[in-house]
Amino acid sequence: MSSHVLAIDQGTTSSRAIVFRGDISIAATAQQEFPQHFPASGWVEHEPDDIWHSTLATCREAMQKANVTARDIAAIGITNQRETTVVWDRATGKAVHRAIVWQDRRTADVCAQLKAEGHEPEISARTGLIVDPYFSGTKVAWILDHVPGARARAERGELLFGTVDCYLLWRLTGGKVHATDATNASRTLLFNIHQGVWDDTLLTILRVPRAMLPQVKDSSAHFGDCIADLFGGPIAVRGIAGDQQAATIGQACFTPGMMKSTYGTGCFALLNTGTTPVTSKNKLLTTIAYQLDGKRTYALEGSIFVAGSAVQWLRDGLKIIKNAAETGPLADQSDSTQAVYLVPAFVGLGAPYWNPRVRGGLFGLTRNTGPAELAHAALESVCYQTHDLWAAMRADWPEAKAANTVLRVDGGMTASDWTMQRLADLLDAPVDRPMIQETTALGAAYLAGLSAGVYPEPAKFADNWRLEHRFKPNMSDATRTRKLKGWAAAVRGVLASDEGEG
Repeated sequence: MSSHVLAIDQGTTSSRAIVFRGDISIAATAQQEFPQHFPASGWVEHEPDDIWHSTLATCREAMQKANVTARDIAAIGITNQRETTVVWDRATGKAVHRAIVWQDRRTADVCAQLKAEGHEPEISARTGLIVDPYFSGTKVAWILDHVPGARARAERGELLFGTVDCYLLWRLTGGKVHATDATNASRTLLFNIHQGVWDDTLLTILRVPRAMLPQVKDSSAHFGDCIADLFGGPIAVRGIAGDQQAATIGQACFTPGMMKSTYGTGCFALLNTGTTPVTSKNKLLTTIAYQLDGKRTYALEGSIFVAGSAVQWLRDGLKIIKNAAETGPLADQSDSTQAVYLVPAFVGLGAPYWNPRVRGGLFGLTRNTGPAELAHAALESVCYQTHDLWAAMRADWPEAKAANTVLRVDGGMTASDWTMQRLADLLDAPVDRPMIQETTALGAAYLAGLSAGVYPEPAKFADNWRLEHRFKPNMSDATRTRKLKGWAAAVRGVLASDEGEG
C-alpha cells in the first residue's frame, strides 16, 4: 500500500511541496519563489502559469528528493493562498487575466458602493464575511467587466472561475475536474455558509454568472486523478483546504474552543466554534473551518495585517538588526521603566478594527529610547494585537472563556521564545508551540491521507500532535492590566489621527 502523501502548499510568494510519510514525519521538501506584479498602486497580481509551473516543479523535486514515485504516493493534498482569483478559458485552460491576489485593493470603490446601497447586512448574514476587496467576489466581477467580451463568454459557460486550489486541480486533472472545497468557497462572498451552496442572491448582487462556478466538495474527498504524465503515473487528489483552515487542521484543533494563531507576515487566528456559526459583534469573520462527511465545522477568524513584517521593518527600514533572531535578545535588554508602544498600522488595522486608512504610531518615546526599546515594542505589538483578537473572540463566543482555551501557534515568529512568553503573559493563558512547524502543509496532507486511508480519524490524528514547548503566563495581574491599558490608549491615538484627517 502507498504510504506517502504529497502536500502542495501554494502561497503568496512561493510554491512548496512536502512529502509526508505515513507517520506524518517529513521525507522531503521543495520550494520555489515566483514573480509578484504590481501594475498600479494597491494592485497585486500573479501569472497563473507561474503558479502552475512552480507547483509542478516543486512536486517533482520533492518526490525526487524523497526517492518516491507516483506508486508510492497515496494521495495529494492542496492548501493555498485564499481569496486569490483566477478566471480561465474552459476549452484552452488559458487565463483571461492575471490572477488578482488577496492583497489587491482595486475593488475598494465597488465595495464602498455595495455598502452605500445597503447590501452589507445581507451579504454578511449569508457569508459570515464583511464587504471588502480582500475576498474573491468583487475580483471576479472586475475581471468580467475589464476584459473585453469576458462577461458574455462567462454567461455562455465558456469561462471558469476558481481560487488557486481550484485552478491547480483543473490543471492537475488535465481540465477534467472543476471543483473546490467548502473552506475556499466560504471566502468568495458568493457562498452561503449556512446552507453550504452557491447563493443566487449573492451572485445577483455581485454580478457573477453561476456557469463559472466550481462544484463544492468536502475538504477530504476524492476530487479527481492527476494525469499520468505529470508524475509518471496517476495520483488521486483527496484533500483541499485554504491555508489558514489547513493550519487549524494541522494543529489538530478539532474540538470546539480550540484556537490556533499563525504568525507570518501577518497573523491569522481561528477559533473552532463547532457546528454553530457564531455571528461576530466585534468585526471578526465567521468562516468554515473544515467540512467532513458533509458536516460543516465553523470558526471565528481574526486577521492582523502586521506581525513578522514589524520585524522586517526593524531590519530593512530602521536597520537596527541584521536578522530576525536578534530581536528577542535585543528586547531583553530594554529599559523596563519605559513604556514604549508601537501600533504597526503600516497598511491600516485589521480585526477587530478594520480601518484601512489609519497609519502606524510610536508612543511613549523618551531621550533614552533606543534600538532595544523599539525591538521590545515591535515584538510586543504582535502580542497586543493577538490579545485584541482573543478578547473579541471571547466576547463573541462566551463558551471560549469556559473552555480554558490554549493557543496553539505556528509560523516564523514562533521561533522567538521571548515573543511567545510575552504572548502567554498578556493573554494570561498557555501558548503551545508544536514539534512540527509545517502545520499548513500537514493539514493538507492529513485531509488527503484521511480520504486515502493513510491517516486515522480526527480524534486519533489529534493524539499524534506533539508539544515542543508550552509557555505559561507568569506576569502579575497588575502589570498585565497596566500594559494592556497603555496599548488601548496607543490604539485610540492612532484611530484618532484618522478622525482628525477627516
